[in-house]
Amino acid sequence: MEQRRLGSLSVSAVGLGCNNFGGRLDQAGTSAVVNAALEAGVNFFDTADIYGGERSEVLLGECLHARRSEVVIATKFGMPLDDVRFGAKPEYVKSACAASLKRLNTDYIDLYQLHYPDETVPIEETLGALHELIEAGYVREIGCSNLSVAQLRAAKTAAGAKPAFISVQNQYSLLARDPERDGVLEVCDELNLGFLPFYPLANGLLTGKVRPGEPIAEGTRLATMAPERSAHWRSDELMTRVGTLIDFADAIETPLLTLAFSWLLSHHQVRSVIAGASTPAQIQANVAAAVPLSGDVVSELNELTR
Repeated sequence: MEQRRLGSLSVSAVGLGCNNFGGRLDQAGTSAVVNAALEAGVNFFDTADIYGGERSEVLLGECLHARRSEVVIATKFGMPLDDVRFGAKPEYVKSACAASLKRLNTDYIDLYQLHYPDETVPIEETLGALHELIEAGYVREIGCSNLSVAQLRAAKTAAGAKPAFISVQNQYSLLARDPERDGVLEVCDELNLGFLPFYPLANGLLTGKVRPGEPIAEGTRLATMAPERSAHWRSDELMTRVGTLIDFADAIETPLLTLAFSWLLSHHQVRSVIAGASTPAQIQANVAAAVPLSGDVVSELNELTR
C-alpha cells in the first residue's frame, strides 16, 4: 500500500471511513472490516464522535487497541451530539477530546479534526484549546472539515508560529468537483494542507453497482437513506452523469470504482481516499481500485465530469 505524508503522519493512500461502525455494523462486523483493512495494508482510520451515536469510536478502539502503534487514528468533534455537546468553544474542545480518548481506549489521537466551522467562536480560541491538547500529548496533529478558503486562511493566520491545521476534509469526487471551483485545492498548496475527500464514491453512485434506470440494491447506504437526502443522489442529473462514466469505464475496460479512487489519488493534494466499507470484500475492492491512471484517462474523466 502506498503511503503519503500528512503533516508528521504517514497514511495509506486508501483509508477507512468508520461511519458504518455502531450503526450498520456491530462489534463483530466492525472487527471483520477493520481486520481486513489491516491485512490489506490500510493504516488510516477516520471516525468522529458523532458516528454511530458515539459507538463508532468505541468499536474502533476495541479493534485497534492491541495494534495502536501500527495505525493512524483520526477523529472529529463539533457536530451536535445533543443539546449541549457541540461546537468549538475551548472548554468543549477539551471535554470532547477527553471523551473521544476514552471511547477509543487510547492515550492519544493522531489527527483531531474540527468537524464543522463554528462561527460563534473565534478560530484563535479553538486553536488555543487544540494547542493545549497537543502540548499535553493528547493530540499529535490537528485538521478540519467543511472549511472554506477564507476560513482556512484565517486559521493559518490565527495559528501564528504554533501548529496549524495540516488537513482539510471536504466533499470531492468525480460527481462533486467543488474543491476545484471554490479554490480549496489551490489553497492546500498555498498553506501546505493535505486534502482528504469525503463521499469519494458519491454515496455509492461511483461503485459501478448503480446504473441509470435500474433499482437501487436493497440494503445499500443509498437505499436506506431518508428520502429527503436520497433525492439529491437519485436526481436525473447525477444519474445521467453516472451513465456517462459507466459507458467510459466499459469502453476502456476499467471498473468505475477504479476510476473513482484513482482519479482522486491523481491529485497531489489528496493524501488518502477514506471510503467507508461494510464488508471485508468492499475493503479488498477499495484497495485494489487504487492504481495509476494515464494522463489521457485523467483528462477524459475531467472533461466528462466538468
